[in-house]
Amino acid sequence: MTTTLYMVVEQFKNGNPVPVYRRFRERGRLAPEGVRYVDSWVEATLGRCYQLMETGDRALLDQWIAQWTDLVEFEVHPVISSAEAAAQVARADSDGEGRISHV
Repeated sequence: MTTTLYMVVEQFKNGNPVPVYRRFRERGRLAPEGVRYVDSWVEATLGRCYQLMETGDRALLDQWIAQWTDLVEFEVHPVISSAEAAAQVARADSDGEGRISHV
């Protein structure tokens, strides 16, 4: 199965991370089978978290998000690695068109 990486930007409601961390401590990540947590980073101000998640089914990611929408506002962006991006750009540059075709 082909999987996609997603950069999930979480804005803690009211800028308050405490309820989010409390739920995580008590109940875990709440991700369904088929959604893999890769890594995360939190702003130094603790107002926003950036999580890299992976799944082959975007609907499963939405199920995970639904477990947290009372505490978090979400942005979801499909991403690729820098190495993958460089390879795509190199192919586009070598084909004479100099353009990236988006799927």
